[in-house]
Amino acid sequence: MEEVPDPAVRRPTDAVVRVVLACICGSDLWAYRGESSREPGQRIGHEFLGVVEETGSQVTGLRPGDLVVSPFVWSDGTCDYCAEGLTTSCPAGGFWGQVGSDGGQGEAVRVPFADATLVRLPAEALSDDRLLAGLLTLSDVLGTGHHAAVGAGVRPGATVAVVGDGAVGLCGVLAARRLGAERIIALGRHEARTAIARTFGASDVVAERGEAAVEAVRELTAGHGAHAVIEAVGTEQSMRTAVAVTRDGGTVGYVGVPHGSGTGLDLSDMFDRNVSLRGGVAPVRTYIPELLPDILDGTIDPSPVFDLTVGLDGVPGGYKAMDERIALKVLVKA
Repeated sequence: MEEVPDPAVRRPTDAVVRVVLACICGSDLWAYRGESSREPGQRIGHEFLGVVEETGSQVTGLRPGDLVVSPFVWSDGTCDYCAEGLTTSCPAGGFWGQVGSDGGQGEAVRVPFADATLVRLPAEALSDDRLLAGLLTLSDVLGTGHHAAVGAGVRPGATVAVVGDGAVGLCGVLAARRLGAERIIALGRHEARTAIARTFGASDVVAERGEAAVEAVRELTAGHGAHAVIEAVGTEQSMRTAVAVTRDGGTVGYVGVPHGSGTGLDLSDMFDRNVSLRGGVAPVRTYIPELLPDILDGTIDPSPVFDLTVGLDGVPGGYKAMDERIALKVLVKA
């Protein structure tokens, strides 16, 4: 933990947001473990919501005092990619915590392109801790799980398998149920997490891994596999499992950040079985308007993915808890 200068408006399209809630992401652990390059003093944290403190002269849709949530990538809202909904490819965009930017795990953040990036939330949510935690998932994990479900082609009546029992995988279960899946098979072996998966809509849980997991899913689906498979881990083994449990003609929606997964896909097998692969980094800013109303009216409640709460001073302990799998996802009260 370090003291740094308070953020300030630098450009007319900026806003300064005082962070109310942030959280630690599983992908943050790669930096914690020293497996991704970092520069001394580089900020971290890409999921946050808070209150607008100051706006630049060209910000017209927000004002000080507004409660807002931010997606994990800022974007200008005017380029071709933003118009197409692929906000993560915005040439003027960026990722919180990259060199030179603020991170969400702090007291305040300077937000570029505030009108295009931030989404206003009902002010009354500030008095409802459970709702506020659910709204925070819009910044990444809920939208990422939804992106995987959309990529996998989840539809009413479909059988869905979800590989990975982290927060994104669990949100993938929730997204699959929301999109009308008839049967959802959650692959995971941590009982506390699979209990949440069942709450979110999983009808079956497979605790095995590797070939044993493939056999179990095949047995549950009369030997066919799942129409849609969500891959939310990013390793070679998880991708192999995802492809193997996909029904012929089905699709894998992958959102697990790749690490050690540069090999392992048998394109001949995928070709022979007409298995498709779609996914990547989730343009969650595009999904927030669709998902927000369902959280507000209680149709979905993703807040159970947070099972440990810390203050800013407790963030190092939060990383340790997630690294040791003591915690699923850590909520940070700034």
